[in-house]
Amino acid sequence: MSDKNLVSRLFEAGSHFGFRKARRHPTIAPFLYTTKEGSDVIDLAKTSESLVAAKATLLEAGKLGKTVMFVGTKDEASKIVKAAAEKAEAPYVTNRWIGGMMTNFSEIKKRINRLEELTNEKTTGELDRKYTKKERVVIGREAAKLEFNFFGISKLTKLPDMLLVVDPRHDHIAVTEAAEKSIPVMALTSTDGDTSQIAHPVVANDALQTSIALIVSELTDAYIEGKSAFVPVEKPASTTRRRTA
Repeated sequence: MSDKNLVSRLFEAGSHFGFRKARRHPTIAPFLYTTKEGSDVIDLAKTSESLVAAKATLLEAGKLGKTVMFVGTKDEASKIVKAAAEKAEAPYVTNRWIGGMMTNFSEIKKRINRLEELTNEKTTGELDRKYTKKERVVIGREAAKLEFNFFGISKLTKLPDMLLVVDPRHDHIAVTEAAEKSIPVMALTSTDGDTSQIAHPVVANDALQTSIALIVSELTDAYIEGKSAFVPVEKPASTTRRRTA
């Protein structure tokens, strides 16, 4: 059952506006209300139902201490996704998806470690002590590139448990890599998106910032609520007996 208040807010945000019928992906058909003047109109009652279900999934993920990575690299979404991920203290990719982030994580981790090393050397002043001015310029460029590509996942120590993607068509490589590693994907997708690889699709306009902001906010708040209820399992104290003299 859809939430009438949520449907109204989705409507006000323009979440019902789909793309031209010619751009429609076949998997989207069940989520449509009608086609008007050549453009698809999304059924917001179904969007509301999907969103409520997605929020419940994220609430549970938070309660279980699972890591959700936020992904949204297109211009309309990147700032919204980054702000949401930072609010949730979650890893994120909003500048560029680097191939192998999921499928070759051991190599990506080396780049993250290098970024951490350079950051520490800069903080402690070791860069100034160890390198010449010319060398520091080169290292600075390296650090800037690493930060641009990997800062959002710099605290990630293992593969995430789930991806939350805004526009899986734009970030299709992320979705493909997640599928290869059996990582479920939750996604906000418009009428041109393929939902066949999306475990939890929320079909709505993914180009309007008002629509993106509303849906990402709803999902983020659910995840944060779940995380606030997470209780880490303490490791049992060692029971090894001391040797007697």
